[in-house]
Amino acid sequence: MFFNQCRHHIFSISFILLLPLLLLADQSVAASQPQPDEKPTLLVVGDSLSAGYGLQQHEGWVSLLQKRWADASHPIQIVNAAISGETTDGGLARLPRLLEQHQPSHVLIELGGNDGLQGHPVNKLKANLIRMVELAKQAGARVFLQDMQIPSNYGRRYTTMFADTFDEVAREQDILLVPFFLQDMALNKDLMQKDGIHPNHEAQPLIADFMDTRLKPLILE
Repeated sequence: MFFNQCRHHIFSISFILLLPLLLLADQSVAASQPQPDEKPTLLVVGDSLSAGYGLQQHEGWVSLLQKRWADASHPIQIVNAAISGETTDGGLARLPRLLEQHQPSHVLIELGGNDGLQGHPVNKLKANLIRMVELAKQAGARVFLQDMQIPSNYGRRYTTMFADTFDEVAREQDILLVPFFLQDMALNKDLMQKDGIHPNHEAQPLIADFMDTRLKPLILE
């Protein structure tokens, strides 16, 4: 009788001691399993073309696309971290904090235009873009690179080198190069602001359509 009582007490004490470890193991397993209600998150690291320069915030293509995707049956969250005037230097400096804060599943890099307009060295542009891609990949995100173009009055040699940079980065890093979303709009005065650089209010839904067609299937695949 005494032996049975001791064995019962020992078992009870052992179970109590093991209970926290069992609960911790269950929590670890649960945390490692994907949660069905988690939304894909697209982080947009860009310049004035994505920041909605000259427009109300809700009028920009990113905001329009965010609303469209939020209302969809398979919602996608967008974090717009675009800043007017941003260069790849600034984007690279901000990216680590953005990745830590938002933990995106996907990243769109829409930068380089201001580097070109300011005549920055092409090799520096390429190095910055590559480092941004590497940081996003290390954070577990899939990366999309937005192709960029600058006016031809910067000279044929520089303009060609600038344009080739985006193809080279996308190929070397094995990421999707999204076609320049203003390629069919830049020469249409009805879709551009007076500066001839920034798309106007009428162009924003067209850009949203353009990006929706190219990005949504890849984000949800």
